[in-house]
Amino acid sequence: MAAAEGEKLTNATPPVAVSGYEGQGRTCYCGELREKDAGSKVVLMGWVNRQRDLGELIFIDLRDRTGMVQVVTDHNRTPESFKLAKKVRSEYVLCVSGTVVKRAPGTENPNSPTGMIEVMADDIKVFNRAKTPPFVIRDEAEPDEGLRMRYRYLDLRRLPMLRNLELRHKATLAIRNYLSRKGFWEVETPTMTKSTPEGARDYLVPSRLEPGSFFALAQSPQLFKQLLMVSGVDKYFQLARCYRDEDLRADRQPEFTQIDIEVSFANEDRLFALMEGMMQHLWNEVLGVEIGLPFPRMTRDEAMERYGTDKPDTRFGMEIHDITGVVRESGFLVFRNTVELKGTVRAICAPGCAGMSRQELDLLTAQAKEFGAAGLIHLAYLPGGGAKSPVRKHLSDEEVAGIAQAAGAKEGDLVLIVAGPFEVAVTALGRIRLTLGEKLGLIPEDKYEFLWVTEFPLLERNEEDSRWQAAHHPFTSPVARHAHLLESDDDTDKARMRARAYDLVLNGVELGSGSVRIHQRELQDKMFRLLGLSAEEVEEKFGFLLEAFEYGAPPHCGIAFGLDRLLMVMVGASTIRDVIAFPKTAKGTCLLTGAPSQVSDEQLKELGLCRKAEKE
Repeated sequence: MAAAEGEKLTNATPPVAVSGYEGQGRTCYCGELREKDAGSKVVLMGWVNRQRDLGELIFIDLRDRTGMVQVVTDHNRTPESFKLAKKVRSEYVLCVSGTVVKRAPGTENPNSPTGMIEVMADDIKVFNRAKTPPFVIRDEAEPDEGLRMRYRYLDLRRLPMLRNLELRHKATLAIRNYLSRKGFWEVETPTMTKSTPEGARDYLVPSRLEPGSFFALAQSPQLFKQLLMVSGVDKYFQLARCYRDEDLRADRQPEFTQIDIEVSFANEDRLFALMEGMMQHLWNEVLGVEIGLPFPRMTRDEAMERYGTDKPDTRFGMEIHDITGVVRESGFLVFRNTVELKGTVRAICAPGCAGMSRQELDLLTAQAKEFGAAGLIHLAYLPGGGAKSPVRKHLSDEEVAGIAQAAGAKEGDLVLIVAGPFEVAVTALGRIRLTLGEKLGLIPEDKYEFLWVTEFPLLERNEEDSRWQAAHHPFTSPVARHAHLLESDDDTDKARMRARAYDLVLNGVELGSGSVRIHQRELQDKMFRLLGLSAEEVEEKFGFLLEAFEYGAPPHCGIAFGLDRLLMVMVGASTIRDVIAFPKTAKGTCLLTGAPSQVSDEQLKELGLCRKAEKE
């Protein structure tokens, strides 16, 4: 084998073929070999995970996307291969020809799938050498995330990351197969489209051919999939790339993939049945786990009452209880004043926590305050009887007993109480519930609890200017009993309107959202007026959709699942970055390529743009 042109070989440098390997092709993958393969001749190709020199023998752990196998070279048997093997280092790319043999008794590795055999090398070729990587590439290693992102191609060599990509492939294949069998068509929709208000900021793309005009990268295919229903497609799906310029977090990326679905002539029941079947198929096909059907359902208001969140983790209890009636006439003024101001007093029971330390209670109190609560009251029911609390002297014996009964507390338990506005009280306790559930080991890790959450508010207040806006999107139908309220200007009516919107939640994670859509122009016009949009704004932004409704739009509904978030739950990752091949950082940058980056003045000029002058 010849060295690359102009390269000087040293005694420590194994030769590399100039034009790559042109001999026999790979016969199998490293991780596929088992004891039954003993005696077979094989050709393997992969990366050196580790080399161990034991004098007369050299062992190489050869790795590819399926796993690792031990390769052995013997000084007496194959001196040339032995000489070359002595020079290889971690991450060198090799081709190994040899024979599969059983390991000698006592040398087996029961912790490895290939641990009962090894490959006795007849010939070794070096496809490419490698510099020392910036971090150790081992399955168990967890390098700094900045390094992982900067050298993502090295991070992806680790088998856990490769397994995530493999699972992503299997999951998307299972989804496509299931929906195709159910009569869905996969239809691509534009990535560059018109900028419309959809909740997040748009990524804008300037047009060279129309100076001063911009495309927006699609936040979702929402309008196009509704137009496909008008077109008669009937059952649509797409693994759609979506783009949103918003603040990032562990389960959010600026570009992501949706499992986007829309169905004509369907209601919630029909759509839910289809999606439950898809999840059942996906979990069985990819994870080998049986999921029971149908999934339970709960309104958003009930979820808030019981769990303090619209995406409750129902794998464990510790639900929120209303003790307002018990403390209505309490001698503790915080309780009584809260009730008089139309607030609420809520509680959760932490089993066996009556002896919780002051430091632990202070941390829970700080967490409650993070979510707007004025404080956190604790009431410990002591073993052997009696109760202990900083406010015990203000509570009658009847109140203490009534709180225990309402919260389901017994001796040795701790009741935690928040008084205040409903949303504040239940949200604070909902967060504390999750903290305690994890701390007390109440959350089973091998359990999958799916839940449909339904009837979300139709409208919500914008946090920046307090204007009313669509809670889901402006194409969502109100529930039938509230349709008449679309004509109302009363804020109370607007706040109590509920939508035919729904989320699928798994173990406290929102997998996807959807709704029954408005399909009649008259109703859609009312919705736009309710949102304060002028006729001119509606025509400019949504005129094409309203015109389509005038040509016979069928009733339709749909849903979109975040594929990345779904996979994050399936693999048990803590961030969606672990299930995306080349993700962005929390600041929306790519450490690997350096994007986003500056462009030349010539490119800007072609687009009719110029750089903003820097302030002195």
